[in-house]
Amino acid sequence: MNAPNDNRGPRSFRAWWRNPPRPGLQRIINPWEYRHLGFCGGARIVGGTVAAAAGIICLAYSAWGWAAFFLVIAGLNFGGGAWYLSIARTRSARA
Repeated sequence: MNAPNDNRGPRSFRAWWRNPPRPGLQRIINPWEYRHLGFCGGARIVGGTVAAAAGIICLAYSAWGWAAFFLVIAGLNFGGGAWYLSIARTRSARA
């Protein structure tokens, strides 16, 4: 009955945000996105596909600046989505 409390996590959201229970660069991922990595990774891949399509359409109409913008956004979304999915894979393999 008088056993010590094993719940040693931070009590407030701000304290948890400063010291999240994850390593390295994974700390920059939003907590909601970290809890739903598979969904967010897939959503980033889909968003990257839409941005790439917009970039290709802009290339067809010779809008070089907009094409570069959309293609950079697409590349960042593809990279982020692949990173999220790789974290989700390694996290599920450990569990």
